[in-house]
Amino acid sequence: MSWSTKTMGKFTLSYRPFTLEMRHVFTVASFSRTTTPVVLIQLTFDGITGYGEASMPPYLGETQESVIAFLNKVDLSLFDSPFQTEEILSYIDAIALKNTAAKAAIDIALHDLLGKLMGQPFFKIWGLNPNNIPPTSYTIGIDTKEMIHKKVKEAEAFKILKVKLGLDTDKMIIDTIRSVTDVPLCADVNQGWKNKEEALEMTHWLAEKNVVFLEQPMPKEQIDDMAWLTERSPIPTIADEGCQRYNDILSLQGAYSGINIKLMKCTGMREAKKMAELARALNMKVMLGCMTETSCAISAAAQLAPLVDWADLDGALLIGNDIFDGMHVKNGMCVLPDRPGIGIIAKQ
Repeated sequence: MSWSTKTMGKFTLSYRPFTLEMRHVFTVASFSRTTTPVVLIQLTFDGITGYGEASMPPYLGETQESVIAFLNKVDLSLFDSPFQTEEILSYIDAIALKNTAAKAAIDIALHDLLGKLMGQPFFKIWGLNPNNIPPTSYTIGIDTKEMIHKKVKEAEAFKILKVKLGLDTDKMIIDTIRSVTDVPLCADVNQGWKNKEEALEMTHWLAEKNVVFLEQPMPKEQIDDMAWLTERSPIPTIADEGCQRYNDILSLQGAYSGINIKLMKCTGMREAKKMAELARALNMKVMLGCMTETSCAISAAAQLAPLVDWADLDGALLIGNDIFDGMHVKNGMCVLPDRPGIGIIAKQ
């Protein structure tokens, strides 16, 4: 599909919808899918273009149509320079409630543009050392024994695997993986457990299976049950659906051991960095996650990765039609290209 373009003073914004095709059917506790809708954007200033992306998995409640409607409300003619970053992104955030993926697309493109104007990758602009990036996990969705075997074999280069749980097949999935590999695991339940006593029993069983942390084990509304579970769990608990943005973090202290930051939830790189710094100040663990995304949004998130305890940046590896070259994974480790901005090159 062709690009739609609008000029706003010194800025030009272009966008087009795109559909990501999954390498395997992707199943979590609440749904399965084979594609993910995204909207790709380009933000140009003074002949330099930054790339951005909005990815819309079902639970965010955004669509390609809602993202495009949001982008059509944006008027950057109010600003003379992309270096008015705080003002621009505060303006973008105030246009409408929610629409966090649409806002993230603008934020990512703006950071890419700024880095290109400065001639530096953003991890260098932020003074971060890419050698401090933890190994990224690779996600194994809920599946049959045969497909789990296949997926684990495909992921043999990874030093940690992320396992989707939350149905009555949880123990089968873990045991199947353990019949193939003994690498550390992290488990993402996607709010699938409802009973705190049963959840606690599972945390002890998972700890014995070398599961190093547990992501969103219970519904985000059951905050008291989560606090009860976190206090007793032998492994850390991480808020994902329960932690969307910066202002959520203070209320989660004590209820979870840490938070999972995703650009599509929190409106992009600017807020993600602030969230990581606040969580650290509160002595909470920090995980950096992703949706199913191209290497555009993945490479943007990776600029922050030296700040976190755990990285889950495999989104572009789960699709078969990535149209960017950017951060890549070598032997389970994230390798950031030394290119300006977020470090990507468009393949088409």
